Amino acid sequence: MKTAGRERGLGIRPARQGDARAIAELSGQLGYPASEQEMAGRLALLLKRRQGAVLVAETAAHQVVGWLHVSLTPLLEVPLRAEVNGLIVKEELRSLGAGAKLLQAAERWARAKGCIGMSVRSNVIRQRAHAFYLRQGYEHYKTQKAFRKDL
Repeated sequence: MKTAGRERGLGIRPARQGDARAIAELSGQLGYPASEQEMAGRLALLLKRRQGAVLVAETAAHQVVGWLHVSLTPLLEVPLRAEVNGLIVKEELRSLGAGAKLLQAAERWARAKGCIGMSVRSNVIRQRAHAFYLRQGYEHYKTQKAFRKDL
């Protein structure tokens, strides 16, 4: 994937293994704390797969200030779509365009993979994120409960 334009010195690029520390720090701001070592392992696994992409937003000084994880979601009930699995921008830099640039890059990636739609799930308490997705052209179409079981 090519680097997007650098409006205001901000670029979007595919994540690299060396980004694990910054991604882990940002993951904590999202509410999912992880050590650098844990994130390095997760990132290594994701970077090997072709069914997803991890993108980062970085400043002109090469500081990672946001990340987005997107993956293909082949389902029987709907045509091929991609899903935003996670998106976070450094707290003090939110609402300056990094999230929108990350989302646009993910949408380009999804189109190139043959997807005809994108989806995203967002915790009910993330009102600011909901407003962001609505501004980006996403529609709220369903409210559901999520269930989990440890294996």
